[in-house]
Formats: sequence, C-alpha cells, structure tokens
Amino acid sequence: MAGIPQHPTFTSEPEPAWDVALLFPSQGDWSEGDFLALDTNHLVELVDGSLEVLPMPTTTHQLIAAFLHHLLTQFVSAGKLGVVFFAPLPIKIRGKTMREPDILFVARQHQPKSNDTFLAIADLVMEVVSPGAEARDRDYNQKRADYAALGINEYWIVDPQIQRITILSLHGGQYRVDGEFEVTQSAVSTLLHGFTVDVSAVFAAANVLN
Repeated sequence: MAGIPQHPTFTSEPEPAWDVALLFPSQGDWSEGDFLALDTNHLVELVDGSLEVLPMPTTTHQLIAAFLHHLLTQFVSAGKLGVVFFAPLPIKIRGKTMREPDILFVARQHQPKSNDTFLAIADLVMEVVSPGAEARDRDYNQKRADYAALGINEYWIVDPQIQRITILSLHGGQYRVDGEFEVTQSAVSTLLHGFTVDVSAVFAAANVLN
C-alpha cells in the first residue's frame, strides 16, 4: 500500500512590528534596553515585550498638545510644583512595557535625575486621541488600565473627534471619571487645585491653520 502523503508542516513565526524590525528582536522578546536603544522616526511604545507602532501625530494633534503643554507648564512653574514633559519620553509601566504619554507632569517630590532616559512615575498624564478605533481603544481602555496600575493620580483623555476632555482620578487603584467636559465648559483638575482649562480654547488651538 502506498504511503499516505504527508502535508508539509508550517510553523508560525512572530510577525515584525514593521519591516525594519526584521533587524531587531522578535515580538515578545524586546527588552527595555532594546527599546531604549531604538533609533527611529516612528512613534512606538513597548507593551509586554512587543512594539506597538503608533500613528504619526497630525497637525491637529500637535497643536492641541502644544497648547495644553504651555498651559500646564505655566501653572506648574508659577507654583513651583514640579516639571512638565512632553512626548517622546517613555514611562515604565511594568517589566517590558513602556508608554509615551503626550504630556506628563511630575511633582517636585518625584522629579527624575538629570539625563534619565525614561520616567518611573508621573503624577498626571494627558493623551490627545488620534483618529481610528485602534487609537481610541488604546487611550480609553489600554492606557487607562496601565496608568492606573502604575499609580498615576490623574489621567486626561483629550478627544478632538468628539471635542471632549475626560478627566479620571485614581481611587483604590482604579480610575474614576471626575468629569467629561464639553465645549463651552472648563475642564477642572482634581489633583492640581486651581488648574482649569477652557475646552473651547483647547480645540480652537488646532484652527490656526484654517
């Protein structure tokens, strides 16, 4: 009896994050050192040993982030409360996971050392939501869980698509929505007493090119 033909055996290999990553470790095998040594003009985050390639910021994203960074820096500097950073600057969430919030406030008692390549803690972070379902899930769900797990006291989700700012504060290790602020309202920080932002002005900041 003729032997039964054998089908070839295929093995699945981890997919690269993007083509140039063929030169780098496989997905799931990236270390924090590999990530910090990465030289690329892409925006990337390290999540459980895998690279997530983020969409490049639009002009709307950049103008809104710059406006908020300016307001927050003015407030923090006036009160000598700490320091404000902006992306790209990684913050370590856990082993083999680093995020890059658009804006980070670090209180004076938590300030990092000079020349640190990443942060270990922040007191407040802001994300400007990029278009698309994947970006929305990342900012509203995945990063919400990550920032809460790290113990970041306040998280601002700034959403140009629906022109709303959601502010969450940490309670018992979980985020609670303190407010969802629409155009004509002012977003009010719970952590930084006296820091308020005109929501209309935030989204109007992106209209300077029109």
